[in-house]
Amino acid sequence: MKSRIPAGAAAGLAVALSLAACSSTDTGPSTATNAASGAAGGKVGIDHPRADTDFWNSYIKYVPEMAQQLGVDLLPATNSQNDVQKLVSNTNALVGQGAKAIVMAPQDTGAIASTLEQLAGKKIPVVSVDTRPDKGPVYMVVRADNRAYGQKACEFLGDKLAGKGEVVQLMGSLSSVNGRDRAEAFRECMKSKFSGITVYEAPTEWDGGKAASMLQTLLQQHPGIKGIYMHAGGAHLAPTLQVLKSKNLIVPPTDPKHIFVVSNDGIPQELAAIRAGEIDATVSQPADAYAKYALFYAKAALEGKTFKPGPTDHDSTIIQLPNGLEDQLPAPLVTKENVDDKALWGNQIK
Repeated sequence: MKSRIPAGAAAGLAVALSLAACSSTDTGPSTATNAASGAAGGKVGIDHPRADTDFWNSYIKYVPEMAQQLGVDLLPATNSQNDVQKLVSNTNALVGQGAKAIVMAPQDTGAIASTLEQLAGKKIPVVSVDTRPDKGPVYMVVRADNRAYGQKACEFLGDKLAGKGEVVQLMGSLSSVNGRDRAEAFRECMKSKFSGITVYEAPTEWDGGKAASMLQTLLQQHPGIKGIYMHAGGAHLAPTLQVLKSKNLIVPPTDPKHIFVVSNDGIPQELAAIRAGEIDATVSQPADAYAKYALFYAKAALEGKTFKPGPTDHDSTIIQLPNGLEDQLPAPLVTKENVDDKALWGNQIK
């Protein structure tokens, strides 16, 4: 596999509650136990990272619903608009309003460490949703295995192209652990499993405009491209389809001109695009479960509960991090074969 960067592109509420209610005498790996010095409760502050993608807008809609179901006392949410300095400012404001736990989703995962240290000093636990801070203490990270995203996308495209040809990787921001995990896993999988495929990399910074411009350029420079991996359907789907439509490249898989497209997110628009034959697959990133378990763990932290690495009773696995724990939620590959599965959160949005 040859990797190139183009020029100019540098399960229900009861399950959750049963997890929290596990007895301290239970030694199962998903056990929650009451810490001796645990807090009695309090308000939870939440900062949303952005509201300019369909995925994050879906997550934002789920938050108040899940807070009500779980009985979480939630302060009015803030939005840091993909700006780490605004995240720091918003976090300070939430603490000033009485937040005893914080839920955040830092998009620059290397720049939030000092804020996490300050919150730890104030004994304010932090749940990080979707992204994993590189440093700084966290009570729990709630995300899916993002390396698995890149692996699944690689294997899907590699199989469809029979191990030969050219593909584009529309990457997110490499300052985010999510962008790095997806990019590295996709690249490494292609190198080890499909060495006959050339990968062109486009660092889009999660920006749809950049994705469109870079894809347009790559398709002009390399007309033999037959595969596209989009790191984020919420940001990349519409511009990618616009470019493909402008070049009359949205054709059935049986047509030699067909470009196989696999995405990440699982938003309703991606599922509709799979049904319409506009893209071929996506990895469903669970916006509903992100909201649910972010608030679940924030509440658990305020109740003084602790967790251990191992399988949970909601089909995930808690792993140990250098700076805390991470609950890796399931994220299935969606194709035309299972796109109508009612269990997919993208099929539940009204």
